[in-house]
Amino acid sequence: EMLDILNENLINEGKDPVAFDHDCREGICGMCSLYINGRAHGPDTGITTCQLHMRHFKDGETIHIEPWRSAAFPVIKDLVVDRSSFERIMQAGGFVSVNTSGNTTDANSILVPKEDADRAMDAAACIGCGACVATCKNGSAMLFVGAKVSHLAALPQGRVEAKRRVLKMVAAMDEEGFGNCSNTAACEVECPKGISLEVIAKMNREYLSSKFTTAE
Repeated sequence: EMLDILNENLINEGKDPVAFDHDCREGICGMCSLYINGRAHGPDTGITTCQLHMRHFKDGETIHIEPWRSAAFPVIKDLVVDRSSFERIMQAGGFVSVNTSGNTTDANSILVPKEDADRAMDAAACIGCGACVATCKNGSAMLFVGAKVSHLAALPQGRVEAKRRVLKMVAAMDEEGFGNCSNTAACEVECPKGISLEVIAKMNREYLSSKFTTAE
């Protein structure tokens, strides 16, 4: 809303408005991509930019706003960055193939242990905003990829393609030019959904296991 007001004033002055990504404004779409006063999504934790209230700033305080800081997220215009690299990683394997022949098992008949379901739901909370990449000194996307791999690998429907999935998604991540993880945990701190570093450890285990047991 602060940027909306700024743009209204700029338009009234006959100037070009500032371009920025936004959609749901409820912290669930992942479109927010702003560095505010040196932190991804701003000074508060556990929220996205659109959920940040102006009361977190002092009256008269200067607010510094930047687009995501990452070579893998090139700036398109003003505060808008290109995050299509995430989409290409998902296209490489972030899905579950479905048998549409009619000879399928009723999903409700496949029991999922509560612990597995909880782990899957925690990882599925990732909204793909890119804060993890922007805040990482290496520009690593391993928290994002780890969340997607862990989410699908925790469920029986996703185990069928688990080995192939992790190999393809990690390969796509490397091809996009993201850096490696050096365990500084900055991504976990700034993630608005509280995704744990455990998903990176899970992905590493899945990757090593798949590397030695898959012919691809």
